[in-house]
Amino acid sequence: MSKKYWIIATIAVITTLFITTGIYAGKEVKDEIIMNNKAYAKHTKSIQTFTHMKHAKEYAEKNPELYKNGCGDCHHDKDNKPLSNLKEGDEVQNCIECHKKPGYIKGKEAKELTKEQKREYHANAIHDNCKGCHKDFNKKMKLKSKDKGAAPVTCKQCHPKKK
Repeated sequence: MSKKYWIIATIAVITTLFITTGIYAGKEVKDEIIMNNKAYAKHTKSIQTFTHMKHAKEYAEKNPELYKNGCGDCHHDKDNKPLSNLKEGDEVQNCIECHKKPGYIKGKEAKELTKEQKREYHANAIHDNCKGCHKDFNKKMKLKSKDKGAAPVTCKQCHPKKK
């Protein structure tokens, strides 16, 4: 075999390794996701750290009746319909891509808005998505919000005072 052939073969193997590694690295799901982005610029309470694997694996496997849509229980399309055909490693948009308005809207400001308009606010979308599921979990497990093992449903449980 010629030297030129070996050089080309070596370059091809190295290129393939770089491409494969790049594809895999881009689809890795982080376990801990710190809910910290531009939507929280004026956030005065502590920021929650979301444990993706705990929710996606541990809770879902123990409570399949609460996770009817798999990944789609949290991940949805622009019409708020579950993306139930997702699997681990699929690329999904970050919440902030669609729920672009920073902050939480409530009270008089929110009264005239539709559910869809309220979900444009990042915190409203997150709270609606998480709190509903947490309440369902606690109800199924017959837990009150202060019981050990209960999913957090109050402001202070998710946002303890900053230290």
